Amino acid sequence: MIRTRSWAAARASALGAGRGPALALPVLWLLVVGCWQLACPPAADDAVGPRIATGAAFLLAVGCLTYAGRAGAARELRRVQEVADAAQRVLLRPPPPRIDGLTVAAGQLCADGDGGASVGGDLYEVMATQYGVRVVMGDVRGHGLGSLGAVAAVLGSFREAVHDEPGLAGVLRRLERALQRHLRERARAEHPSGCAAEPENPLAEEFVTVLLLEIRPDGQVFALNCGHPWPYRLCGGAEELLPGDPLPPLGSFPLPAELPLHSCTRLLPGEALCLHTDGASDARDRAGRFFRLQEVLARAALDTPLSPAAVIHCVQRELLRHTGGRLADDVALLVLRNDRVCVPAQPGAVGAARARH
Repeated sequence: MIRTRSWAAARASALGAGRGPALALPVLWLLVVGCWQLACPPAADDAVGPRIATGAAFLLAVGCLTYAGRAGAARELRRVQEVADAAQRVLLRPPPPRIDGLTVAAGQLCADGDGGASVGGDLYEVMATQYGVRVVMGDVRGHGLGSLGAVAAVLGSFREAVHDEPGLAGVLRRLERALQRHLRERARAEHPSGCAAEPENPLAEEFVTVLLLEIRPDGQVFALNCGHPWPYRLCGGAEELLPGDPLPPLGSFPLPAELPLHSCTRLLPGEALCLHTDGASDARDRAGRFFRLQEVLARAALDTPLSPAAVIHCVQRELLRHTGGRLADDVALLVLRNDRVCVPAQPGAVGAARARH
């Protein structure tokens, strides 16, 4: 688990250590000028020259102090941004451009990116397994450094479970257990009494929306959804897939005994899926108008051949233009285009897949 409090303490320590040497010389100069002003006889007469020299010395010392403080703050901000970017790259590894016949592109915009650490609470991963290409897209409640622990717990569990579990239901239950462990450990660490007893209701307001997809070799797409927006199918336009009602987000309620596996669509060669977080669909401009994600995706899907990277670039550009560059929530996008050779659907494959899951 990532301890935000310890990270903040280390940051404050580094800030103090970095600014100390930079401020030492201006402070020493200010002390020398003050002693000279009080002790030297020329400072007591009415001569204009010594007074001008004294005033200039004081102004120089104050200017040096101001510059040193601003330079130290700028250096510290750069260090914080470098640490945040490194943590983000470790957690959200860029997906490979091609994976098992799919062309993949991903992008993220962080609400804390302006003037602070660019760390978001969105998560995504694409992995090829013996059961097909498995995809996760999620959104941790909130954004910034406090969401890193939940992101790490969910992604770490997904990267292991997709290879071990034959069905998406098993993967989802593994994610739930990993998130619950993280929440319990965090609740113990933040418990006021500091005791090792199990908290009765650990961080009840913390939850993660999760969308799990499995793309089979024949293009069939199956999904489990816990409170996350459904993806769009891009093929000369943008069609929102609505195969059924989603489950509650992970962490808010226990998963039910039966997990409904949804058959979303069959992704034909040349077609693509666009997964997103609600930061894109809920973004507003200054007048309160929502961002028209489906319209932007439909325009981007008109290009032939459809480029996943171009779709993401187009959506990000239009989103920043719509909001004036001021995002209220993190935005993650993931586009997967089917570049496989067309394989005829096998009779009974859907029923067998449902029975296996």
